[in-house]
Amino acid sequence: MTSTDRQIVFVTGASRGVGRGIARAFGEAGATVYVGGRTTEEGTAPSRMPGTITETARLVTEAGGTGIPLRLDVTDDAQLMEAFARIESEQGRLDVLANTAWGGYERFTDGSEFNPGPFWEQPLGLWDSMHRAGLRAHFVASSRAAPLMVRAGRGLIVTLSSFAGQVFVPPVPYGVAHAAIDRLAADMAVDLRDHGVSSIALYPGLVLTESVVANLQYFEHETNRETPLFVGRTVVALAADPDVLRLSGLALVAAEAAAAYGVRDEDGHLPSSNRQAITGAPTAAFPNPFDRPEGTARQTANRDQWPS
Repeated sequence: MTSTDRQIVFVTGASRGVGRGIARAFGEAGATVYVGGRTTEEGTAPSRMPGTITETARLVTEAGGTGIPLRLDVTDDAQLMEAFARIESEQGRLDVLANTAWGGYERFTDGSEFNPGPFWEQPLGLWDSMHRAGLRAHFVASSRAAPLMVRAGRGLIVTLSSFAGQVFVPPVPYGVAHAAIDRLAADMAVDLRDHGVSSIALYPGLVLTESVVANLQYFEHETNRETPLFVGRTVVALAADPDVLRLSGLALVAAEAAAAYGVRDEDGHLPSSNRQAITGAPTAAFPNPFDRPEGTARQTANRDQWPS
């Protein structure tokens, strides 16, 4: 795309977690960041986790950007549409959309979300929440962002996903939702490609979010960790890449993309890719997408190639 200085960015689910990390990273890059989320006061989040959109916006501004808190519930279509209308009115454009909002875990306050039982023992609402606040919200947000980006002839939509979309990672609704998110990112890329707009799914590793830090007993064996800011810096690198369109439609591992761009975590180290640990396949079996000639990925097919 271009330098991230003065870019207009909208991050959903940015009260805390990876969303906050992405917002902060764009603040470091001097961007104007709309910080989307539900929590405006500490202690009011259903998950009881700390973090508000006001605090995230402050961190963005302190980092060198302009943080603008934008209170919204991504499961409410009207609120999402109002958010994009506000961005268009105030800025006239949108350069980056980061879909990071998620649902389903907000009612778990004892860490049990990290040790789920079989699917028949899980509440049916888990499926609904993950698909409404995750998959469906990502689609609605992307459908509102696309016209602004298509009009400008450029833009980037990054949607958080997971290897759970490829291999079994409990609970079942989690994996199913992420498989669909991968397909969402890939198929949107086909429609967007001729307009210069990129759509990418991004797989973080074990991220030290507020929830993970509060439940580290479930991750004692996991030494390969990364911070939310690391994931954010990787998204910033993608947004600054003038040739990012060559990656559109792909699902990228954050650590692998970071290695290609020279991104480092807060303490200066580079987290390793968790591809082999999760899938059992060595990284060498997956050609680096950064070396892939343009047009060779399945997802880059032109929509005109589909039968009528």
